Amino acid sequence: MHESPIKRRPSRRIYVGNVPIGDGAPIAVQSMTNTETCDVDATVKQIRAIADAGADIVRVSVPTMDAAEAFKLIKQQSPVPLVADIHFDYRIALKVAEYGVDCLRINPGNIGNEQRIRQVVDAARDRGIPIRIGVNGGSLEKDLQEKYGEPTPAALVESAMRHVDILDRLNFHDFKVSVKASDVFLAVESYRLLAKQIDQPLHLGITEAGGLRSGSVKSAIGLGMLLADGIGDTLRVSLAADPVEEVKVGFDILKSLRIRSRGINFIACPSCSRQEFDVIATVNALEQRLEDVVVPMDVSIIGCVVNGPGEALISQIGLAGAKGKSGFYLDGERQKERLDNTNLVDQLERHIRAKVKRLEAEQIPVKQS
Repeated sequence: MHESPIKRRPSRRIYVGNVPIGDGAPIAVQSMTNTETCDVDATVKQIRAIADAGADIVRVSVPTMDAAEAFKLIKQQSPVPLVADIHFDYRIALKVAEYGVDCLRINPGNIGNEQRIRQVVDAARDRGIPIRIGVNGGSLEKDLQEKYGEPTPAALVESAMRHVDILDRLNFHDFKVSVKASDVFLAVESYRLLAKQIDQPLHLGITEAGGLRSGSVKSAIGLGMLLADGIGDTLRVSLAADPVEEVKVGFDILKSLRIRSRGINFIACPSCSRQEFDVIATVNALEQRLEDVVVPMDVSIIGCVVNGPGEALISQIGLAGAKGKSGFYLDGERQKERLDNTNLVDQLERHIRAKVKRLEAEQIPVKQS
């Protein structure tokens, strides 16, 4: 993968568990469980599925003290750092801090008086737990709704800065901020405005983006605009879909901007009457079969010889469609072997997995004698 031309916005470094956020660290991909948190087994199972898809961090809603007790057991079994999503009740924040949470998603101004806020901030400081301030266009404070009439970038940023000012006053700086909205332009402008005012990392998201297809498109446009500006240190794609799909879309967005790569980047033509094999069926089958591959790799599958050879030259594995048997390329070089068009999926999977093994072997550090 070529290096991305994007210049990242400078920001402070915080850690969510062992995951670095900000200051040039890889942009972390997050998702959130949608199971009942008190169902420990179901929640742990979903966390593991999300982690297997590549998520660096998982957020879990903790709305009650019973959920906090369940969180203790969930945390013990989680393969990735966990963020506890808490609203209003400072006691829940104190409890999950005691149980080893890796980050608190809590707005300081919403958890009561100064004494309660200080207790939570002191607990976070003592245990090295960062905080995420999360502002949402759908839940602005009443006085801001009256002041601005409707959610605007200035309104979202003013809300965020209220919480930021509280943490600044308490001399707590290990936090990240999000200003999410379901409207792309509102979210993008809010983040751009906020990026100029603080140096903490920013957590990106287009909230309540929608279903799998429409939500992925909306998120790709909104997050893509920000990421291309160098804004953003961690992200979540919010879909009304399986959380695993959120992770996949998140990585696809980062991959398309050459920011971060995980798994196979399929370069495939939309197909036309020139195609010598069923391109769409071939790509769909390979995507399903090779979901377990995490090694970054470009694989081009083109149905004819017009663009096939050119794409194959810049891919690690390439296929250029031809009648009966198609041209096969490895690391940009055409091979003598040609692949039978009647059995392409099996043949390509075999070659791709062999290439993966070679790449994995190259990545194993050599032990010093």
